[in-house]
Order: sequence, then structure tokens, then C-alpha cells
Amino acid sequence: MDVSGTASADENTRPQEVIKATARQLLVKLGAGGLTLDAVASEGGLSVSDVEAVFPHRDALLTALLIDAYNESGAAMEQADQAAREAGAPAGGRLLAATRALRRWSFANPAEFTLVYGSPVPGYHAPQDTVPPASRTPAVLAGIVRSALEAGELSAPRRQMPGPSLLLPDAEALFGGVPEAPFSDLIERGIVLWSSLVGLLVFQVFSRTHDSVLDETAFFDYAIAVAAEGIGLVVPLGEHTD
Repeated sequence: MDVSGTASADENTRPQEVIKATARQLLVKLGAGGLTLDAVASEGGLSVSDVEAVFPHRDALLTALLIDAYNESGAAMEQADQAAREAGAPAGGRLLAATRALRRWSFANPAEFTLVYGSPVPGYHAPQDTVPPASRTPAVLAGIVRSALEAGELSAPRRQMPGPSLLLPDAEALFGGVPEAPFSDLIERGIVLWSSLVGLLVFQVFSRTHDSVLDETAFFDYAIAVAAEGIGLVVPLGEHTD
């Protein structure tokens, strides 16, 4: 395996992609906690030194896998939202399209979904490099909610959050600033929507709803519509595309 500095761009990229592909296979078999460079080398028919030349330690490999997972899932949502916008969908339809896209990605990539949204990997602490990719999902949701606000598609909440704002500056910046009353707690409500989405996916990917509902796809749409009511957004139901 040639990982020298004189190799071409393709030659430099290929070892990294081969190692990551092997690691993804091991995620399915062993889970993130069982992922080691030795295991990747053995599974891929490589020497440990070959793997270490690209990823010096396990955490570097986990970070690369996390970044890929965040980027792939975020891109799926962005593309679905873009298609819905181009089709003239209102914000509720855009939200449903984007969240359905994340659901499809999650079921197609359960090991990567578990890496991102499952239990923390013992001894691993994600570096700052993962923050921009991880922000793509909430950024899609924030963009949809912001568009709904600007288009007058939101109903004012019946109950305002008591007390001062609970937001960190980064959350305010991601949304583009705190809206004026009566939507001054809209970002907090959006975070509730985001966490409801992730929790719903955890339940469905890990088979927590399959013995409770007749149609998990329809239930997902319904749950998104219910969660969206918390921000005053109407999500259309009855159109199944999955």
C-alpha cells in the first residue's frame, strides 16, 4: 500500500477509502467500541503499519467515520429540502421531506447512525473537526423554520417559555438571531423538534416501535407533524413516498 508523499492524489485517497470501508464493515460486526486498528488491518488484509500510516490511532479513524456520517446524512437532508423547495412545497412539506431523507439514510446505514446517535464510544472524545459536519442537520431544520417564520407560516405559541433565554450564542447564530415576540422562544422550540427527530429515529432504527404501531413509516410522518406543532408549523400528511 503506497501512502508516501510522492503518490498521486488518487493513490493517496484510495488507501484512506479502503481503510474506512473496512472499518464500516467492522462497525456492523463489532460496534464502534470494538473498532481497533489491528481489527481493521486483519479484516482488510493489511499490515497495522499500513493502517497507521493513514490513521495513526483509533480516534483518528473514528473521527473520519463520524465526519463522513454527518456529511452524508446532512447532504441527504439538504438535497431533499432543495427538491421540496423547487417543487414549491411550503415549510411543512420541506420539513417532512428532509426528515424522511434522514430516516432513509438512517435505515440504510444503521452502523453509522449508531456511531453518530448511539451510546458514546468509551474513551473517545470528538474533536472540533466534527462540529461543522454535525451542524448540517440542525442547519437544515433551522433553515426550514426560519423560512416558515419569514413566510408567515407559523402559528404563535399559546405558551411562552418562562424566564430568560436558555440559548448558547452558537445556537442563536445558527438560526440567524433570536426572533421577536411572539416567537422569541422559537429556537428553543426548534431544538425540541430536533431532539424529537433524533429520539424518534433511535426508536425506529433500534426497533422500539415495530411492535407498537402498524405502519412505522406512517407513524414517523405523524410524529414529525406532532413535533412540528410545537413550533406552530403544519406538516401535511397522507403522501407516502418511502
